[in-house]
This record gives sequence, C-alpha cells and structure tokens, in this order.
Amino acid sequence: MTAKHSNFLTNPYLLLTLTALFWSGNMVIGRGVRADVPPMALAFWRWAIAFLLILPLALPHLKSQWPLLKKGWPPILILGLVGVGGYNTFAYIALQYTSATNAVLLNSFIPVATIAISWAFLGKHLRRLEAIGVVVSLCGVMTIVARGDFNVLTHLNLNLGDAWMLGAVLIWAIYTVGLAWRPAGVHPMLMLAAMTLVGLAALFPAYLWEIGQGRQINVNLGSLASLAYIGIFPSFLGYIFYNRGVGEVGANKGSLFIHLMPVFGTLLSVIFLHEIPFWYHYLGIALIFAGIWLTTKK
Repeated sequence: MTAKHSNFLTNPYLLLTLTALFWSGNMVIGRGVRADVPPMALAFWRWAIAFLLILPLALPHLKSQWPLLKKGWPPILILGLVGVGGYNTFAYIALQYTSATNAVLLNSFIPVATIAISWAFLGKHLRRLEAIGVVVSLCGVMTIVARGDFNVLTHLNLNLGDAWMLGAVLIWAIYTVGLAWRPAGVHPMLMLAAMTLVGLAALFPAYLWEIGQGRQINVNLGSLASLAYIGIFPSFLGYIFYNRGVGEVGANKGSLFIHLMPVFGTLLSVIFLHEIPFWYHYLGIALIFAGIWLTTKK
C-alpha cells in the first residue's frame, strides 16, 4: 500500500464519516429488531461479539503495557462504563418507546452537549466560524427530521423513550470529552479491549435481570444477522474509528460528525428501501455538509 493510500485510510475525517455510516445502520436495526431482541440482550451481545474481534489484536500488547494499563485504570473504568455499558443501552431502551425520528433528532444534540461539557470542564471555546458551522449543521438535521415542515418539531410528543435518549446523549458527550484523559502509551486495541470488558461486566447483571423477566432473543436469521452487523461495524470498527478520529481532531469537531447520521439514514433508505428523496433531504444534507465544512475549515 502506498503512503498516499495509507494517509487516506487513516484520515480522521474519513474515519469519523465511516463511523456515522455504521452508527446510522445501528439506529435503524435497533428500532427494527426491538420485537425479537430485547435492549439488554442487544447491548450485551453486540459487545461480546466486538470483544472477540478485539481480543486477538489486544493480547500481544498486554504483557508489555500492563503497567501503563494498570496505572491508567480510572479513566478506562469510566470510559468503559459510559461509552460501552451506558450509551448504547440507553439508546436501545429509548427505541423501545420512541420513534426513530425522535431518537435521531435528540441524538443530534450530542455535538451541542459535547461543546458545553468541553467549555465547562476543559475551558475550550469554539471560534466564531466553528460555532456558525455547528448551528448550520444542526439546522440541516432538523430540516431532514422535520421533513421540511418545522411545525413537525413543535408537535413532537416527548415520552419515556425520549428521556432515555436524552440520557444517552449526555453519556456520549461525557465519553467523547473523556477520551482526552485516555492513558498515554496504551495501544488503542488494548485500551478498547479493557473498556469493552468493563462495559460487559456492567451489562451482564442487567442482561440476567432481563432474562429473569422472561425477555429473551427470538432466534432467527434476521436477529442473528442484526447482531453480527452491530457487533462488527458499529461496535468493533465504529469505536476504533471514532476513538482515533476524536483523538486527532478533538471532541468538539469529532462529535459534529454525528450530524451525518440523518444523511446516511436517507441514503440507506434510497439504496435498500428504494425510497425517493424529497427536496428537504437535499437541503438538509447540503446544510449538514456546509456546517461540517465551516467547523473543520482551517
């Protein structure tokens, strides 16, 4: 592989874009399989699959980097609890009670929450152009979600699922900002394996409780394929790409790429459901890309 190709594949903006693509599929599947796969089971098994994929890449670094890992356990514990054990679980619970429209809209406030936390705890401020970019991008999200009619936003009925989704938004913002405290020198695969193990340990009791309530996976081709996709792409590759991208461009810019999720949701609907985009899709996509361009512009 040439150096040019290598640089392209490790470009942080490309990695963050691919992450948004993978996570868009996760939202759709999380809503689509809610009758076959309960939320705790979905969260537990997605990370169990991801852990099996991460482990062979992490073990070679364990012996040499164990002292660094042991020394940096507090941030790894917190990141594992909120990023692995918290966000996705809250989102899957939310999708049991609320529409995908509400979930996508509320999820789009992650960049705003991330910027607020960065300002409060790290003293980081956006430049004027970056702030304008965030607002423009958020307007693009709302244009798509509202289907071009902003009266739709005023008639959204908030429910229990929306409360869970707001909790997920706050948790993910904390995770994104918390990546700044990752222990230095620990290989990304080893750190992700440690975080995943922490998340699985937190999810396992909740998963057992769910089974005790009589809620179990309805095993069929669709549910198994969904678990495989979620374990490989949003969990394994998505977290690798997101952690790397945020590590290079920072929490504020990295979180803005969450706004690409409605864009990819629209494109996936065109490809797989043969839905025809309307004018508001094109306008929303244009605003989102314009906002990201303004925010990432040197």
